Parts: sequence; structure tokens; C-alpha cells
Amino acid sequence: MKTLFVKKGCYGYIRNHRAVAAVRTFLFFAVSVGLYLIGYMTTGTNRNLLTIVAVLGCLPACKSMVNVILFLRAEGCSEELKKELEEYDGRLTVFYDMYFTSYQKNFSISHMALKGGVLCGITENPKCDPGEAQRHLEQMIRQEGIKNVTVKIVSDSRGYIDRLSRLEAADLEEHRDRDGIIRLLYSISI
Repeated sequence: MKTLFVKKGCYGYIRNHRAVAAVRTFLFFAVSVGLYLIGYMTTGTNRNLLTIVAVLGCLPACKSMVNVILFLRAEGCSEELKKELEEYDGRLTVFYDMYFTSYQKNFSISHMALKGGVLCGITENPKCDPGEAQRHLEQMIRQEGIKNVTVKIVSDSRGYIDRLSRLEAADLEEHRDRDGIIRLLYSISI
């Protein structure tokens, strides 16, 4: 049975949550409009309690609309890149469709892999500067107090696949705060 929600870090997460957020937003606005219309039809005026409830119902609807807009701007991993990278899915700790936001820029990372203290990723978005994304992630990791993590973000798929092959072959012991790194990546991405 196929699940309704794709988990964060899995392929198709952004596409799935874009659709879910759009449906949720539509339902929130539909409930607010419905409550307003029921109140108006039953009393003949918009000066009633259901109008207030409908207006207050617009708050979560608008918050959900912001979420839709954010997911519309985000880009996930392409099908072609996924086919090239799926052989590493069981052998490395991998993350798909990661979208990191900062005050200045947003960083769309299609695929990331973690082994030992090495975290590498690839961006397919030409607007995403790999160097800035790398610095942002390094800063977030440092702020979390996690030490001895090397971050490398690239935009070249051939070089990235070569890097993954070398990372897979490397004899690296598990980072002592591996779970902390994973939690951090999930918490700072949409």
C-alpha cells in the first residue's frame, strides 16, 4: 500500500508535500468561506458569530498558503539523477529533496550522503551557489556544537558520483554524533 505522505529526506518529498499543502490550504479556505456563508444565510447579515469564526479560520489557511508558496519555489531531485544515484541508497546514509533556507538565500540540494564525518551533496538548481550552501551548512553544524564534520556541496553530477564512490570505499568509522547531524539536517530543511 502506498503511503499518503513521503517522509522528509526521501525521494519525492517536495512534490508530495506541495500537493498535500495545496489540498490542505484549499480545505481550510473552503471551511472559512462555508462558515461565513452559513452565518450570512441564517441571519441575513454578516454581523454574527460565524463571521468571526470564519475570519479566525483564515489565519491557519493563510499560514498554510505560505507553506504552499514555499513548496512551489522548492525543487526536488530529478528522475535522471535519482536513477544514477539509487545504487548508493542502501550503502550510505542518503537524503533526497533537501531545501535549506537562510535569511539571504535558499539552497536546493537534490541529494546528500553522509558517512563518518563527511557530508556531501549535489544541487541541480543553477541559481543555487554550492559554495554558499556549503558555508551555510558548515555554520549550522558548528552552531549545533557538532565537530569534525566536512561538508562538500557540488553541482557536477559526474564529480559527485565519483565522490560517492570514493566515500563508499573509504574506511570511515561512524561519527559519534551521527544522529545529531541527521536531526539537524531535518530540522533546518523544509
